[in-house]
Parts: sequence; C-alpha cells; structure tokens
Amino acid sequence: MHIRVHVPSQTLDLLDDAGETIRCYAISTSRHGLGTEPGSFKTPTGRFRIVEKIGDGAPPGEIFVSRVPTGKIGQEGDDHDHVQTRILWLDGLDDDNKNTHDRYIYIHGTNAESRLGIPASFGCVRMNNLDVIDLYDRVPAGTTVEIQP
Repeated sequence: MHIRVHVPSQTLDLLDDAGETIRCYAISTSRHGLGTEPGSFKTPTGRFRIVEKIGDGAPPGEIFVSRVPTGKIGQEGDDHDHVQTRILWLDGLDDDNKNTHDRYIYIHGTNAESRLGIPASFGCVRMNNLDVIDLYDRVPAGTTVEIQP
C-alpha cells in the first residue's frame, strides 16, 4: 500500500500495490504553503514513510498534546489547532525533507473538519476524525507517503 497526498485537490488517496485507488479522503494541508524550513508551518513535499502510529483505541475527537491523549474531546469551531483521534508521524526520505520528523509533521484528525478541502493547517495533513481512524486501521508503520505539490 501507498499514500498519495495531492495538494492542489486537497485529497489523500490510499493506493494498493498496483497503484489503484482504494479510498480517497478530503484533507487540509498548510495555509502557509509548501516547504521544509523549520518553524515555517509549511507542509513538506516529496517522499515520506510513516515512522510511528499513535492513538490505538482513542475515541473520535480525542485531543493529543505532545502525542499523549488528554481525555478531552475537541469540538468543531474551537479556536485551538488540535491534534485529534490518531497520529501518523511522518519521516522524510528525500534530502530536502529529512527534517520532517523533527518538525512534528503528522497526518492526524482535526477539530476543523469544516475546513477540509482548503489549505488551513499549520504544516500537518489534517483529516476528518472518522477518516483518519479508517486510514490508521488500514496502513502499517513503514507505509510510504508521497506529498505532491
């Protein structure tokens, strides 16, 4: 399996080994554009792998702080940029995105589901909370991810 994030359409495709789409999800990448600079809040592009999966069994909407569940459920419209439900932590495989892990770039659930389909994040790839559970359950750690500009 392989994940392809297409920034222009704000979609994430889960592909089988033959490259056929299994599932397509609405996502949100960074409102600050694309890039790899530390502190830029930009979404990196290129090749990645899922280095760690966090959130087994957490309820939809559970808020994570520093990758630790808080026991609180985020609400749509809350002013905070919560990391919710599940975390798929990315590690860069290209020379220019090798800092991705240290930048804490994830695929994760969000409390801003109404903003999916438009760039609104602070660098991560945001997903609907139920969709990120579905994706999380389908892919193992080590799955490759391509983020296309």
